[in-house]
Amino acid sequence: MPRYKLTLEYDGTPYAGWQRQNDQPSVQEAIDDAVRKFSGADSQVIGAGRTDAGVHAVGQVAHVDLPKETDPFRVMQGINFYLFNPTGEPEQENPDIPPNRIAILKAELVPDEFSARFSATKRHYLYRIINRRARLGLEAGRAWHVVEPLDEEAMHKAAQMLVGHHDFTSFRDTACQSKSPVKTLEQFDVTRQGEEIHLRLNARSFLHHQVRIMAGSLAMVGKGRWTPSDLKAALDARNRAEAGPTAPPGGLYLVRVDYE
Repeated sequence: MPRYKLTLEYDGTPYAGWQRQNDQPSVQEAIDDAVRKFSGADSQVIGAGRTDAGVHAVGQVAHVDLPKETDPFRVMQGINFYLFNPTGEPEQENPDIPPNRIAILKAELVPDEFSARFSATKRHYLYRIINRRARLGLEAGRAWHVVEPLDEEAMHKAAQMLVGHHDFTSFRDTACQSKSPVKTLEQFDVTRQGEEIHLRLNARSFLHHQVRIMAGSLAMVGKGRWTPSDLKAALDARNRAEAGPTAPPGGLYLVRVDYE
């Protein structure tokens, strides 16, 4: 069966995350359904990262096996048709079945040994904080609204203490199923653009909620409640209770996945 690499984007707000759930809508389930309607095959889509409920993606990667070789452009168009028209009708007539907030950006024919998950060499994430007094209107659910002034330079300095090969137990959700808490964080930059603060980081892989816990911890530094040394102490403690809060999911975006 020919294998296709899919690059996609989605608004994670209405989904319980990437992974298929028994009783809640997921990104994987929506794409699986669209693939089945397009190809007639019950092929499971495998993603590069299992984003949590409410987390977004602008460069998620997945792969899927189809029953016959098809022009990649037709694969992209066909899956998108059923993502935006779940009933199969050109004009959506059933208000109880809204269009999915998912779009396939590109489809590529790849070798059978390609795996969106296991062939990935690096995953890039962005966490967005909007630092202002006024509530969020257009950006509600797409960024973390922090009213208290944040010192992005102190946050960036503290973030450098997390770069490298560490035991990230303190920044790991207690429900994390990863076999090891040891990861190598290759880059972690904090910058400000007006009222918006960006946290950009990448690594081969991350622990459950790791990015969001690190974001919540850096906000403690930005507010002046912690020093960079306090963040380092939390890392060294290897205890989730010593780190900061878990930042909301709406500010997190899977931006890109790299492959050799």
